[in-house]
Amino acid sequence: MKLSQPLGAALAYLGIKGMMPLFHGTQGCTAFAKVLLVNHFQEAVPLSTTAMSEVTTILGGEDNVDKALLTQVEKSKPEVIGLLTTGLTETRGDDMERILNKFREDHPELDGFPILNVSSPDYKGSAQDGFAATVERIVAYDYGEPIPTETKKPFVTILAGSCLAPGDVQEVRDIVESFGLIPIVVPDLSQSLDGHLVDDNYSTTSSGGTTIEELRNLSQSSFTLVIGESLRNAAQILEEKFGTQYQVFPRLTGLGAVDSFLLKLSQLVVSRTDPHLDKDCEVPQKYQRQRRQLQDAMLDTHFYFGHKQVSIALEPDLLWATSWFLREMGADIKAAVTTTRSPLLEKLPTENVRIGDLGDLEEVAAGSDLLITNSHGKLISEKLGIELYRMGMPIHDRLGNGQRCYVGYRGTMNLLFDIGNIFLEQEESKIHTNDYSLLSIS
Repeated sequence: MKLSQPLGAALAYLGIKGMMPLFHGTQGCTAFAKVLLVNHFQEAVPLSTTAMSEVTTILGGEDNVDKALLTQVEKSKPEVIGLLTTGLTETRGDDMERILNKFREDHPELDGFPILNVSSPDYKGSAQDGFAATVERIVAYDYGEPIPTETKKPFVTILAGSCLAPGDVQEVRDIVESFGLIPIVVPDLSQSLDGHLVDDNYSTTSSGGTTIEELRNLSQSSFTLVIGESLRNAAQILEEKFGTQYQVFPRLTGLGAVDSFLLKLSQLVVSRTDPHLDKDCEVPQKYQRQRRQLQDAMLDTHFYFGHKQVSIALEPDLLWATSWFLREMGADIKAAVTTTRSPLLEKLPTENVRIGDLGDLEEVAAGSDLLITNSHGKLISEKLGIELYRMGMPIHDRLGNGQRCYVGYRGTMNLLFDIGNIFLEQEESKIHTNDYSLLSIS
C-alpha cells in the first residue's frame, strides 16, 4: 500500500500534455513506477531516467541530468519535461535548482522551454504527497502570458487530487462544462490515462492532458475548485500568484457532497453574469434527474449497509471520501489504515486510525464484513475470509481502472451498487446456509 512519492509525482506529471517525466535516479527507480502504472492503467506510460550508476552516485549526477535533458529534447520532442528526484539522489543531496540553473546558462537555446522540478524522496511520505508537491510546482511555474482575446472567457480552475481516477476527472469536467464554464483541469488525467487509441503517429510523451496554453490561462481563471484536501497548498499558490479565490471540496462522493459542489457552480455562474444578484442559477435537468436517481438508489440499498463492519486501507483523501460515504449509508468503519499524515485523519468516522501498511490492516480487520484496499489486499482477504472491494492503486487484477467513476451523482451510484451487491450476496449466502442447516436437522 505504501506507494512512493516519485510515483505520485510521475502520475501528476502525466496529466500534462506533451510531458516527459524524468526520474533523477537509477533505472530501477523508474522501472518500478513504470511497471506499476502500466499494470494499473493497461496503457503505454512514458517515463525516462537519468540512469545514475555507482560512480555517478558518489561523484554527482549533474552530467547525467544534462545528458538526459538534451537526449529527451532531441529524441522525444516533449512540450515540457518534469524532473523529479528519488531517494538515491535526495540522500546524496544533489542541488537540483543549481543544476537546472547551470543547464539554462549552458543552453540558452532552450531558454523558453519549460522544465519543471520537484523534490520527491521515496523514503518518506507517500504517493499523495508526491502528487501534491508536483501540482504545486506545476501551478507555480511561469509559462508566459496567455494569448489575448477580445472577450473574457468563463475559465475556472479545477485542481484534481490524486484521489481522482481519470474517469472521475472526466465526470468533474462534464459537470463544470454543463454550467457553461470552461474548466482548466490540473492535472488532467482524463485526457492522458483514460484508455484511448490515438490516430496520430506513436507519441513518446503523454498523449493528452492539460496543455501549456491552458496553464498560461490560469491567470484568467475566476475561481479555483479544489478536489482533495491535499491540494489546498496548490490553491493558495494560485491565490497568491493571481488573486484567485478557492474552495476545497474534500470529496465529491455522496449526496450532500455533490450538492455542495453543484451549488458552488451555480453561484459562480450567477456571480459572473451579475455580481450583485443574490441567487443561484438552475442546475441542469440532467443532474436534477441523476440526483433523484441517487436518492432512489440510496433507499433501495440502505437495508444492506446498516451496521456493516468495514475496514479500509487507502491514501488519506480517498480514505476520507470512502469512509464518510459508507458512514452516511449506515455502515460502521471498523478500522482505517493510511499512508501519510493529513488533517482529515482526526475527523474520520472511526477511532481506529493507523498510519501504516497492509500488515497493519491485517491486524485490525478481523471480524469485518468487507475490506476496501488495492489488489495487494487479496492475500489478507483470503487469509481472513473477508470479501475484498478493490480501490486505489495498484489494481492489477481488474480491467477498466482508467474509466472507473466514483464522483458526482452517477459515480456515487456506481459505488453504491458495487458495494451494495457485495452485501446483498452476503445476506443471500446467510439465508441459504440457514436453509441447509434446517434441512439437515429435519
